Amino acid sequence: MADPAAAGTAGDPSRRPDRPRGNRRAALVMLTRALLVAVCVVLAYYLLPMDRPGTLRTVMVLVGGVLAVLLVFAWEVRTIIHSPYPRLRAVEALITTLVLFLVVFASVYYLLERASPGSFSEPLTRTDALYFALTTFATVGFGDIVAVTQAGRVVAMLQMAGGLLLAGVAARILTEAIRTGLGQRRDRGAGGPDATGPDDRS
Repeated sequence: MADPAAAGTAGDPSRRPDRPRGNRRAALVMLTRALLVAVCVVLAYYLLPMDRPGTLRTVMVLVGGVLAVLLVFAWEVRTIIHSPYPRLRAVEALITTLVLFLVVFASVYYLLERASPGSFSEPLTRTDALYFALTTFATVGFGDIVAVTQAGRVVAMLQMAGGLLLAGVAARILTEAIRTGLGQRRDRGAGGPDATGPDDRS
């Protein structure tokens, strides 16, 4: 007589023994990809030439960078919806978007200081600018580096507002994208990838 549990496992692909292994592999791949993207973005920040400062150049970097963050985020939302692992893909999207957001504002701070020396309480290296962008985003506010000029404070306020949107609105959008992705996968059939794996548990 056949074992009902074995028969249920054979009939339901979501209960196959190799599913946790597949989920772990997908998580490892997506985490590795997110870390590689983050490393490449930070390396580009340190290696790309930014030795021709100017007010117009700084504004262009700010506007172009914010648009790039929005475009990348929109593309990431689309991939989450169509991904077989929407929650894992959302984590990857959040890491990528956050790193890009911080690097954009670090670049603006660095260029602003070079275009208008004295914009901050001390001259900024690239590491200093990235540090200031991160502490501003994290609302730590050590007070060791502060924006002194009006332009510096305006950019800092823009980053604060963007950080709040990223933490609030963007998180809600990612959550809805995950739900949509899970719903579409259920519509395609319960036997789809990651149907009841640990990635989907509340």
